[in-house]
Order: sequence, then structure tokens, then C-alpha cells
Amino acid sequence: MARIRHILIENFRGIKRFEWFPSPGINCLVGAGDSGKSTVLDAVDCCLGARRSIPFNDADFFEMDVSKPITIVVTLGELDDSLKTLDSYGLFVRGFDSKHKKLEEEPDHDLETVLTVELRVTNSLEAEWSLVSERAKTQDLRRDLSWGDRAKIAPTRIGTMADHHLGWGRGSVLNRLSEERADASTALAQAARDVRKTFGDQAEKQLEKALKIVEETASELGISTGDLKAMLDVHSASLTGNTVCLHDDAGVPLRKLGIGSARLLVAGLQRKASKESAILIADELEHGLEPHRIIRLIDSLGAKESKPPLQVFMATHSPVVLRELSGDQIALLKPLAGKHEVRVPGCSDEIQGTLRLYPEAFLAPSILVCEGASEVGLIRGIDQFRVVKGRQSLSALGGCLVDCGGGRPESPFTRAAAFEALGYRTAILRDNDKQADPKTEKQYQSAGGAVFEWRKTLCLEDELFQGLPKEAIQKLFELAIQIHGEALVDAHIRSASSGSSNGKTVEKELAASTQLATSTRKLLGLASRTKSASWFKNVRRMEFIGRHIVAPSLEKSDKDFASVINKVFAWIEK
Repeated sequence: MARIRHILIENFRGIKRFEWFPSPGINCLVGAGDSGKSTVLDAVDCCLGARRSIPFNDADFFEMDVSKPITIVVTLGELDDSLKTLDSYGLFVRGFDSKHKKLEEEPDHDLETVLTVELRVTNSLEAEWSLVSERAKTQDLRRDLSWGDRAKIAPTRIGTMADHHLGWGRGSVLNRLSEERADASTALAQAARDVRKTFGDQAEKQLEKALKIVEETASELGISTGDLKAMLDVHSASLTGNTVCLHDDAGVPLRKLGIGSARLLVAGLQRKASKESAILIADELEHGLEPHRIIRLIDSLGAKESKPPLQVFMATHSPVVLRELSGDQIALLKPLAGKHEVRVPGCSDEIQGTLRLYPEAFLAPSILVCEGASEVGLIRGIDQFRVVKGRQSLSALGGCLVDCGGGRPESPFTRAAAFEALGYRTAILRDNDKQADPKTEKQYQSAGGAVFEWRKTLCLEDELFQGLPKEAIQKLFELAIQIHGEALVDAHIRSASSGSSNGKTVEKELAASTQLATSTRKLLGLASRTKSASWFKNVRRMEFIGRHIVAPSLEKSDKDFASVINKVFAWIEK
């Protein structure tokens, strides 16, 4: 059934102009708060939903300027044959070039046949729907989709409350599962005491196919319902189609399911009903669901399938959701000057690897790419100390730390450049013992990326032992012994000094009143990063060091070392 090929939104709420060619499968909108994600979902729902009127007010216009009409235009492809015949919409069908992402006024055998629906709202606040076609316009012809066709293509929307879809009401997903319908009025005419049981017996036969589909879907998704029945809803006060709803084997309406379970079940049922309507809209997909059920929901929507069963438009703030998706299923919504724009990360190894390890980075406006886990831990620890002192935290400022995992000197630039190209504000914190390709670094900085590096020829451990004051270095030395024991620390010092020094010698020098020799500082830096058992090289240890040793000593530290740290946090705060 129909899928959306193109969306154009103008002057709707916080969006002045937005144009998008969505994918035929999963489209997960990601962006900062108030970036317009819900507005895009609402626009699609307003344009294609099965409703005869929508209440608009002045606040729905961009900057409340009612002189510029709201315009929402949605182009539909993969049309049912009944929508492409000359008798139905002959003068309104258009062509779509999927390769070049281009709409043509004339349909052609090399183009996909599409229909374009427009919703327009002027200062009268009246919503008007019509089909768009230059050919029809020249002949002064105007029409909208028939109500029956609109009801067929209308998206299923999973809102905060999905209980509407668990009854056989207008627009319900249950009505799309089969052609079966129950005659509620006949049963309601019987004695009040018998009516629920009598109707239940009738509905079991009338809705047998739909009940079986719901049972199977609930079982697949791990939702316990028992033997389902279609019974009269005792809370319904009218004799409408929605009087008939799903009940579990104890007679309890499924409307009483938890929010997450209801949304999960409705999403699964929408897939079963995709021959009728293949479009699903879900804001805050993760709402009400534990991580394992989020994963189950995403799988049920076909996120891992090569041929997507549904076209899904959803928004999320959950790293769990992003970790389960591929880069081409994510749409980064960016408010730019005068318009909104979508950028798709794609499926490069760099993007996909980052999605698996650091999905939260795609939800943050500023990203600091660290050379390794040590830098991540150090910055986190210093950040914790600053928060205690009354400063805003890194996360509150919209920052996220990403570990590029070391490797070649170019690795941080490769990872940061991928984010930079997607419109994120990025910076790099790296060692300076090995030089990256100057061309790579210059290219990254030319694109707007910032680079922070330790002093020349130094890595983080070197900086700590050469930049911190003597009392802080003594704490580092004692921490190393506490973690690894005197014997191992002594062995590392002997090895690094080729036998000219040892643990006891360093301990005596640290206890003396004189300044620590530069040679001893360099020796400790070298010994601390022994590959077989480095003293501090992980997030947890460096986080402790950052909070309890480095941050309290920063004002007394070497000014060049302190300057790098201060510049990093100044960038985060900017």
C-alpha cells in the first residue's frame, strides 16, 4: 500500500520550510529539544489522517504570522491500482524519479506513478485538502481523495495512549486486519444482564480471523493476553463501532494494558494490517517500554529486514533505539537559517561502529572525541569536580564524550569528521606523541572542528607526571601501588629506567622537601604506561584521578598543561 516519497512543510509551528525525501522503511527523527521532530510527525498526520476537520489556531502558524498560510504537501508512491486509474485520479497522477529525487508533472513509464496531497490553512483557520497537479490546475479542476481512499492510506498513529486501536472504532488498526465486522446493536438490544455474554458468543464467530491475528501478534511480542474475546466495553456509553473492544480471558478490556504494552501490541498489529495501510507514526517510540521491549518493538517494525514491511516515521531520545538502527534509518533534523533540514548519517563503518558504542552522541549537540578511554575518564572526573563547585555539568551543556579507541593518529579525526559532516559541533582531545597527517588535521579544522592536544611529544600519562605539582604526583604514585602492589610498580620503574632506578628511590624523592626532578617525572610517565599492565589506563581509574587529584591541583599545575584542560571546558561551555 501507499508510502510517502516526499514531504514539504511551510509555515507550520516552528518550521518555516522543510523538505524531505524519506526512506520507504524506518525514518527515525533525531534532534535537540524543540528542533521540530513532533511538528514533522504532526504535519504528516494532519495531511494524510482520516479526519474531516482539524482545529487550528494562530499559534500553529510560524511565528504566529497568519498572513502566510500553512502548507503541508505529501506525495504518495507505491499506489494501489485503484488510485492510479484514469477514472479515479487520472489528471492528478504525477511521476517520481527515485534515483534523482525529483517530482515530474507528467507520469512516465520510467517514473513511479504518484499522487500529491496538499493541506492548506489560511488566516480563516479552516483546513482545506486537495490533490496537487499542474495539469488539473490549467483546466481549473480541483478535488481531494475520496473518503474511502483517505481512510485506506491514513497512517496509524501510536500516541501516548494507544487504547483507541484496541477497539473496532473508526480509524482503528483492528478494522484493517480483516473485512469482518460485528453488529453491536443487535446484541445491545437484549437483556442488560445477558448482553455481554450473548454478544461475546456472537462476536467470537464474527471476528474469528481478527482475534486469531491479535492473539498470534501478542504472543510474538511477549504480551500475555490468554484467549482473547471481543466483548462489549462496559465503559462505552454509545452504540458505535468502538463499543466492541478486545478483552483478555478474564474479561478485562485490553484498554487496561500498560501504556508500553498497548503501544507494542498496536505496532505489531499495524504490521499485520500493512496491506491496508503501510504507514505508522510514533512519537517518543520508547515511551513506556523497557529496553528489551524497545528492541522487540523495533524488530517487529521490520528494522532488520531488507524489504521493510512498514514505512515508519518516529522520533526518539533513546540511545537504546539508536543502537538498534542502522545509520540510513536515522534522520538528523537540523534547524538552519530560514529552514529545517534532514541529514542521514549513512552506513559507513565509522558511523555504524559509533552507533553501537556511543548512540547517545547522536542525541547531543556537541561532541568531544577523545583519543582513548583515559581521556574520557579524565574529563568526566574533572567535570564531576566542577559540578560540586557549582559549575554546569558537561551533559547539562549538551556535551558528549566519545572514545575513538586509539589506533592510528588519524583515528580521532576520522570519527570526529563523520559527526562534523552531519552538522554536529565537534572537537578532539588527543595525545601528541605521534603526529597525524597534517592534511587530515587541516581539513578537519577547516570544516570548523577544534583540536586540543597535549604538549608536543607527550601522551596523557606523560602530561600528568610532568604537569601536576609534586603533591599530586605523590598521590598518583600511591594510587598505583594501591591498585597494582609495590612489586609491580617497582618492576615497571626498573624496566623503564633500565635498572638505574626503582620504587624505593622514587618514594624517597617524593618524600623529600626538594622539587621532583624532571628526569623522575619523565620516568614515572614512561613506567605508568607499560603496555602489559598500565597503571591507570581505563575510564574508572582516570575518572577518580580527574576528580580527586587533577582537578583540585589544576591551579598549581604547569600552566601549559592546565591551559589544555581549561580550553576543553571553555569549548564545552561556549
